[in-house]
Amino acid sequence: MQRILKERDRLLRRTVRYSGLASCFLAAVCIVLPGGVAPLTLVSTLALVAITAIAHYFIGERGAPLWMAICLIAGNFAILLLGVDPGAVRDAGEALDPALSHDPSVAAVAAIAVIGSGVLGALALMATMSRSRLLLIAVGFALTCLSVTVASAPRALPSSTPLLLTIAAWAAIGTAGWWIAQSVPRVMQRIASIGRAHRAERLASEAEAQRRQDARLLHDTVLATLTLLAHSGVGVSADALRHQAANDAKLLRQLRLGGVPTPLRSGTYNLQPVAESALGNTLESVKQRFGRMGLDVKWHGSGQILLPSAVLDAFLGALGECLENVRRHAQVSEADVTITDDEHTLRAMVTDAGVGFNLGDVDPARLGFAESVVGRLREVGGNARLFSSPGSGTTVVLEVPKHDEVFGHDEAAGYDEPYGHERHFGGER
Repeated sequence: MQRILKERDRLLRRTVRYSGLASCFLAAVCIVLPGGVAPLTLVSTLALVAITAIAHYFIGERGAPLWMAICLIAGNFAILLLGVDPGAVRDAGEALDPALSHDPSVAAVAAIAVIGSGVLGALALMATMSRSRLLLIAVGFALTCLSVTVASAPRALPSSTPLLLTIAAWAAIGTAGWWIAQSVPRVMQRIASIGRAHRAERLASEAEAQRRQDARLLHDTVLATLTLLAHSGVGVSADALRHQAANDAKLLRQLRLGGVPTPLRSGTYNLQPVAESALGNTLESVKQRFGRMGLDVKWHGSGQILLPSAVLDAFLGALGECLENVRRHAQVSEADVTITDDEHTLRAMVTDAGVGFNLGDVDPARLGFAESVVGRLREVGGNARLFSSPGSGTTVVLEVPKHDEVFGHDEAAGYDEPYGHERHFGGER
């Protein structure tokens, strides 16, 4: 908050400086017009205007009350000098009447109005910066109004015009300064409320992400093992079942001690993540795992591919879940996995010749495919597409970026369906 207030005061000081300097220039132009001011008065008044200009420059630096006082004193003396200038003769009629020769010329009256309203009126913008400045500006306003009233000539312009201009300028500038001073706290409160809302949304998003990660972890480990036990381990050797149960028990024990899991593949988690890993080594471990469980996985395509740890984790988790679905539901003992890549994207196509299914018959509320495949890939900027129909097998295409590039949700989703049996899936097979 203090920093914002300092920036506000700095903005006000700079505004006073530039508006004051511009008004000083305009007043000097009015003073030097031919026949406007007597030579002696011209030199003295220009010197006083120069002093006010110097004061405005230093006011823009620190806003010291001393320079404000100097500006007010010099400006009021300049107004009074212009009001008593005897040397401006405006026409031949005035030369015949000595009484009129003491009235200031139109140029002098214009200079009085500019000094009173612009050169000195600019200071009103700083009235809300402190009480001392407010008091000084109030005194300066009273002195300026008095000086303009004394110096105004009845016949050059209507006598009230310079005074009205001065009062209007001070009032408008002072109101602007007050409005800025009142607006900054309101803006800060609004910014603070937006910040609180953003933090609340971020915490809610983090909690939701943690909940989804926990759901995936539970689905890929303990629930998978319990499902095997519920089916009496059909199609899985006793050794493989014991190995998987031991891994789950180890993971749960480490989690209880405060470890943070990082998935290596569906059903297997590592508590010590690495920055970058080779795909080839981990694919072989996936093949061996499903081989022990009775599913023969045939690999085709690319071999060694380096991927960032987060991308590799998501890719292997999604790939392992697809193979787990083949093992559970396809009623076949083999599956084909084709790995391809280009400059930006790694793709895996998981194909089986099993029974297939109708995409519309799957409950989208189920966690398997929606979270363990689609959710994982989208978090790293990837995508998943599913093709299946009864009696024709199933094909799943997984795509992940080869670098840490996270795309928008809608862009990653791509819910176009150019084929009758393709779906960017949200349920579980």
